[in-house]
Amino acid sequence: MRLRPFPTLIALFAGLPLLDTILLVVLGRYLTFWPTVALVILSGFLGAGLAKGQGLRVWRSIQEDIAEGRTPAQGVVDGILILIAGGMLMAPGFITDFLGLALLIPAVRAPIKRYLRRRLEGMAIQRARF
Repeated sequence: MRLRPFPTLIALFAGLPLLDTILLVVLGRYLTFWPTVALVILSGFLGAGLAKGQGLRVWRSIQEDIAEGRTPAQGVVDGILILIAGGMLMAPGFITDFLGLALLIPAVRAPIKRYLRRRLEGMAIQRARF
């Protein structure tokens, strides 16, 4: 199954914030306004701290790879995924915070990295044929 980029991006950039907003309104009704705001701010700070820690770890890994003469491909992909996670954590909402926090967990990033590697290798092989 091949995802089409345009509808996928529309769903991500329009649908996800809409779902986040709906969830915030629903939680705001049950928890009231200030506790909901506090949860959003707390999850943002927690995520920022985790992103910083993971980012520093990946940065050190990239530096070690370069110092030892290896290509830091895995570290670069990790860095990109952590950057995406940081962007998701900056957006207010619980769904984006949950997805961002999930991306900060190395065990969650591993299958995504494998998938991206297979896709990139497939694209490289396909372009080499032409």
